[in-house]
Amino acid sequence: MLQRSIFTAFLCAPCQNFQHHDALHPKLIGIQAPLRSMQTASPATLAPASRKGGIQYLWSAAACGLTTVLTWPVHNVLDPVNTVMLFLLTVVLVAARWGRGPAVMAAFLSVGLFDFFFVPPRLSFAVTDIQYVLTFVVMLAVALIIGHLTIGLRQRADEAVVVANRSRALYNLASHLAGALSAEQVREHSAGFAYDQLAADLNLLVPDSNDALQGVTPADSILLAHAQPEVTRILKMVYQDNKGVISHQVSADGSLMVVLPLPGSTRSRGVVVLTHRLPHDRTLENQRPLLEAVASLIGTALERLHFVEVAHHSQLEASAERLRNSILSALSHDVRTPLTSLYGLADTLTLMQPPLPDKAREMSAAIRDQAMRLNRMVSNLLDMARLQSGRASGHLPLRREWQPIEEVIGPSIQMLGSSLDRHPVRVQLSPGLPMVYIDAVLLERVFANLIENASKYSPPDTAIRILADLHQAQLRVRIYNDGPGFPTDKLHHVFDLFERGLPESNIPGVGLGLAICQAIIEAHGGRIQAINPPEGGALVQFDLPLGTPPTIEPEAAREGGA
Repeated sequence: MLQRSIFTAFLCAPCQNFQHHDALHPKLIGIQAPLRSMQTASPATLAPASRKGGIQYLWSAAACGLTTVLTWPVHNVLDPVNTVMLFLLTVVLVAARWGRGPAVMAAFLSVGLFDFFFVPPRLSFAVTDIQYVLTFVVMLAVALIIGHLTIGLRQRADEAVVVANRSRALYNLASHLAGALSAEQVREHSAGFAYDQLAADLNLLVPDSNDALQGVTPADSILLAHAQPEVTRILKMVYQDNKGVISHQVSADGSLMVVLPLPGSTRSRGVVVLTHRLPHDRTLENQRPLLEAVASLIGTALERLHFVEVAHHSQLEASAERLRNSILSALSHDVRTPLTSLYGLADTLTLMQPPLPDKAREMSAAIRDQAMRLNRMVSNLLDMARLQSGRASGHLPLRREWQPIEEVIGPSIQMLGSSLDRHPVRVQLSPGLPMVYIDAVLLERVFANLIENASKYSPPDTAIRILADLHQAQLRVRIYNDGPGFPTDKLHHVFDLFERGLPESNIPGVGLGLAICQAIIEAHGGRIQAINPPEGGALVQFDLPLGTPPTIEPEAAREGGA
């Protein structure tokens, strides 16, 4: 009776405990339909899986019964040991085909069938020889161990298949992202990977020109617009701190949201948001390395698109700059000839004998002055085209000589002539200023442009001050005027081409004077800047490197040596 109760317990144990074994060792098949989501799913979801599990147990029982049927005719020929081997083989096949629960049941059922049909007295669970009890125990232990090892091998094989499939999917994703031509295509390929491999929805958010996150597609924009304040805070934090976050408090159905940054070589390229398609599923929590790999691929693709756009934009700017310089150069040369003729004819009219009537002479003088002003504008255009061409080629020819700075300032003031009648110029130079190695003609143009610009924007009868002194082994020149100063919002753009303080101002000019000054000063290795002094007015200052001037012998020493 003891042995019979033991075998009865062996046969009943699978019916009571096989679900417990399944819970401890869930079958690993990719990352879809994990056991936790199955346990919280609805009965309608579990019904197909339950029916499938029941069929597997029936097949397991049928395999044990088939082994018994095939072995029974030759039981008188085979030793009990060989019969045990056949049942163990059945357990191995069941474990390899249907998993742990059916294998455990097959192990217990094999022991029971072997006892009932092949151990004397046959067709009974009674055991006459106590040694068979040890046989049953060893047979059951071996069957369970072999089944466990077989299942482990199957799991490793399944895992290898999953890893291979995932690696192939990552390779395909990388290939598609490498050929993507827009952020929308990057989002499309990434969303397909997330749907197939992670059973998740993917949203892609990238920064706009103001460094604020925006959706790549309308679906992404909808997610961002309807996001809860906590989710919005998480998105900004991930983007700014470049650290991923897994949030459990996302939606009413308990969906899991994973927010990861898109790393780039210079800055973050946005964030990627993955939400599991099944409520209360936590599969994404265990896929962090894979998710980070996907985020890295997306970030690399977006950065590549950014640099392609920057290169294309730079190429367009370079082409536009070359075209503009060509047009400026051609236009300036073509306009200068008729301007020279116009200026000469107007000047001739003012000097005609007998003299013209007073009104006609005033009109001739006005034509001459305006022609001269237009000629200066054309000269600025020519100078700017030449300077831009020299900077583009990396070589701006300078005819440098060692010159005292005062010998450049004086001719610049004389060049402006009558345009400074209502603006006295006061020059203050620190004593003992050394000579500087400069192109005097170009630097005269710098002073002329700065002084003329100061006279245009300062009230009549106000002085223009020019100060020159030494500052940190450089010659610093400052030009003050009492005008309204530079617009605060354009203070860093006043040296740009065609930039003017007031675009609709009645003050003549095309916005080239300061740009020419900057190009000339930088060609000399200096630096120029515009400043609004605290006391009011406007200030333009530039620094020139001093270098080591040549030694000049006194005149008396040279005569004595002769």
